[in-house]
Amino acid sequence: MIRVLIADDHATVRQGLTLILEKSPGMKVVANFSNGTDTKNWLGTHNCDVALLDIAMPGMNGIDLLKHLRKEKPKLPVLILSSYPEDQYAVRLIKAGAAGYLNKECAPEEVVSAVHSVLGGKRYISPAVVEMLADELSIPDGKLPHDTLTNREYQIFLQLASARTVSEIASSLKLSAKTISTYRSRILEKMHLHNNAELMRYAIRNKLAQ
Repeated sequence: MIRVLIADDHATVRQGLTLILEKSPGMKVVANFSNGTDTKNWLGTHNCDVALLDIAMPGMNGIDLLKHLRKEKPKLPVLILSSYPEDQYAVRLIKAGAAGYLNKECAPEEVVSAVHSVLGGKRYISPAVVEMLADELSIPDGKLPHDTLTNREYQIFLQLASARTVSEIASSLKLSAKTISTYRSRILEKMHLHNNAELMRYAIRNKLAQ
């Protein structure tokens, strides 16, 4: 029996995934959670064979949870299932240790195929992500400015690039506005930008803006 954990803050997504996976012979969803903190706590005392994580969750988000699991359960395959376009997060999360990245608009059979693939020790990477990885390896001078950001900084960078205010970002990430402002300053400094307008232009130029 393949034991699957699902973590997503939308109940309909969790229900839909459960139906898809449990229609496949030999699969059982053993736990599902709406936030990263409860997921982390459950995995501290229980086991599963594959974890499906959303990126944007209250409490501990999928990015931080992935980082935690790579330390605490390095052999557990983690599939990221997100509504964010592949070109925003896929390469970064695969390099951080995710076994694969799926867009929530993918076909049901692709989810099942991805679970079987990562259980077999393989990465599940779409052709689009393979192309992005190849493009990144072809960059001669190393990292682009946004590649120097930490995962949390990158998450905030994308929200700033989508014209979200400091208050809106603070609310969505359960952080203080002061903390987000500090991150914003750090992001601008690292990327050698001066203001949000330059940041947004950079994101559009590099096809990172939604």
